[in-house]
Amino acid sequence: MCDARHQHMRHAVQLSRTKMDEGCGGPFGAVIVRDGKVIAEGWNNVTSSNDPTAHAEVSAIRAACEILGTFDLSGCEIYTSCEPCPMCLAAIYWARIDHIYYANGREDAAAIGFDDQFLYDEVAKPVSARSLPCDHIELPEAREVFQAWAEKEDKIPY
Repeated sequence: MCDARHQHMRHAVQLSRTKMDEGCGGPFGAVIVRDGKVIAEGWNNVTSSNDPTAHAEVSAIRAACEILGTFDLSGCEIYTSCEPCPMCLAAIYWARIDHIYYANGREDAAAIGFDDQFLYDEVAKPVSARSLPCDHIELPEAREVFQAWAEKEDKIPY
């Protein structure tokens, strides 16, 4: 039996294949669904756009937000051909998507050269222990901007 979830997942997987074959980038596709209807598609176009953030999930989120005119994708689900990497997972959380469905796992991605374990490990480390140097430069002006945000009455919280 093939339910709507399987149809949406097949859509994401077909996108991954089609766009990979077209030379857009790696073998990753995603669709965002609201109320059973696909509202946005995304695929990996890192190499074709020279944008390291142009993963399928991020691309789909950007498209969905533009179509819906909001940064809040509550009420939506994402179907992605592979378990989201740390960047995409964070973007999905920030977008407030209700549910993630994925086909291939991170182990499957690692087996074909897309190993994100390093990133999972780095994020869990204290800042001082990460392989990328990161230094805190404290400036009073930076705190003043944050204070201004805290006091801003017409801000749009997110």
